[in-house]
Amino acid sequence: MKRHFLLLLAMLMVLSNCSKGDDNEPEPVVIDKSPNLRGTGDSANDILSNDFYTMLQLEVAYVTGFRPTQEAMEEFTTYLTDRTFKEEVEVIYRELPSSGEASFTLQEIADLEMENRTAYNSGETLAIYLYFADAPSVDDDEDEGVVTLGAVYRNTSMVIYEQTIRRLAVSSVQISNADVESATLNHEFGHLFGLVDLGSTPVNDHEDTESANHCNVEGCLMRAELQFGGGIMGMLEKRAAKGFALAPDLDAECILDLRANGGR
Repeated sequence: MKRHFLLLLAMLMVLSNCSKGDDNEPEPVVIDKSPNLRGTGDSANDILSNDFYTMLQLEVAYVTGFRPTQEAMEEFTTYLTDRTFKEEVEVIYRELPSSGEASFTLQEIADLEMENRTAYNSGETLAIYLYFADAPSVDDDEDEGVVTLGAVYRNTSMVIYEQTIRRLAVSSVQISNADVESATLNHEFGHLFGLVDLGSTPVNDHEDTESANHCNVEGCLMRAELQFGGGIMGMLEKRAAKGFALAPDLDAECILDLRANGGR
């Protein structure tokens, strides 16, 4: 009887130790995604200033075969350091399989982001998600020559229609993929900066009355033609003919708006 009692006691001690070991297992990490799921321009000051976030982390998700050029990405990161007070810009590349879609709505792009995004704000790091798509926007109208090169749809999210960019670039002997990518990246990120009147309040009125949230100053990076239609090719070719840098810069009014909201 005593022997049975000791055996039972030993078993209870083993079970007790197992239970204590389970209590010591680390809790699963829960990522708070809500700061990255706000409206376009809502994080403009956080992106521009160095008050809370000191680092930008770019998660560049691209469909196989549609990775952006190194040249465009280098120009893009330079643009970010020139216009923000961030101490560091980190780029993480993630290759993704094609979704098989013939075209995309912005909701479909957002749904893909929720499936594939891994980088979210953490500590002093502000994360941005960029998706390089292998299909055009559903709103494109080839007959009318209306195409979309990129779009922002949340405070830290944007899509670049890489297939469309490549199709436009191949039609010109002067303009390369990198040229169109660079202009499109800088333009779309201008909207994440809060331009024009998307989170960075204009110091002076310079919003295009015919195309909301775009600039009315001739030659500015935030002109609507850099996002919609084939106008970007005409603008880049004119600049090339004059010997200018191909990617247009922000005009004085847009820069004034950025500085008023914590940028350079």
